[in-house]
Amino acid sequence: MSRIITFGEIMLRLAPPGYYRFLQAENYTALYGGGEANVALSLANFGADAAFVTKLPGHDIGQGAVNFLRRFGVDTSLITRGGGRVGIYFLEKGASQRASKVIYDRTGSSIAAAVPADFDWNAIFPGADWFHFTGITPALGDNVAGICLEACKAAKARGLTVSCDLNYRKNLWRREKAAQVMAGLMEYVDVCIANEEDAGDVFGIKAADTDIAGGRISHDGYKSVAKQLADRFGFIKVAITLRESISANDNNWAAMLYDGKDYRFSKKYAVHIVDRVGGGDSFGAGLIYGLLEGWPLQETLEFAVAASALKHSIEGDANLVSLDEVKKLAGGDASGRVQR
Repeated sequence: MSRIITFGEIMLRLAPPGYYRFLQAENYTALYGGGEANVALSLANFGADAAFVTKLPGHDIGQGAVNFLRRFGVDTSLITRGGGRVGIYFLEKGASQRASKVIYDRTGSSIAAAVPADFDWNAIFPGADWFHFTGITPALGDNVAGICLEACKAAKARGLTVSCDLNYRKNLWRREKAAQVMAGLMEYVDVCIANEEDAGDVFGIKAADTDIAGGRISHDGYKSVAKQLADRFGFIKVAITLRESISANDNNWAAMLYDGKDYRFSKKYAVHIVDRVGGGDSFGAGLIYGLLEGWPLQETLEFAVAASALKHSIEGDANLVSLDEVKKLAGGDASGRVQR
């Protein structure tokens, strides 16, 4: 069985019930989530050997995050304990033409204050086949960016495949800083994952004939984006999710995969959104799983898109779906009929 290591921050997610706005909220639902943690959890649900690496405080809130991951089969034995707080993000769900809103309260979290000595990558990587991180993690600070770089170098030295979801977050850093830091990390990346905006936000590589706000996506434009990314950084594969936003509740969802030679596009799903947070992470997990299983690239892409389409129907960051459920949707059964 292949072993996947992911590295990043898991946060406490606080959200008003339903579609209440922050200004209306009298109580909040508490869950846990974070980009790389979501990927590890999805992979564990598929039956993969997935471990999540981070730093968490030793108090009960930190232990709650550990317990949440353990509940779904993620290996938490490599998590470092220390520091004083778990990062928090507040989520207000959008509806119709009102967009969702996220407010971060993560400054000074245990992982944001981590130092290189907190992680012994030579002890973490033995037996692993794949290492995954996102652009959110190096955005936490120069110290964490340095830890990411050490991890990438150690992973490549051991022959692991390295993947990165660009995941640009404007509330965490400026585009100029993101471009500088991420360019240095891309040297070690084999599989690049992005959404319809990331390449433009981070590296200034934009898709022609595309209007993201208007929900119009150009296949030819994203072929060019994928090729430019691969040519610039030497990626073996580039995957881009393609979200056509009709409203906060309804999106069209698809993706493309480029392997340096051929461009593959998935089928498109019309998704009615219960919770869109973690949609890209679930795509990344599906892609990693299919590639490690050695599936044909089109089958891998369809599996990844089906997994992320299902995630949009689930509350919380985590994609709580089984391998069989994803395969069924990828195989063409999108009826949503009751399973008895």
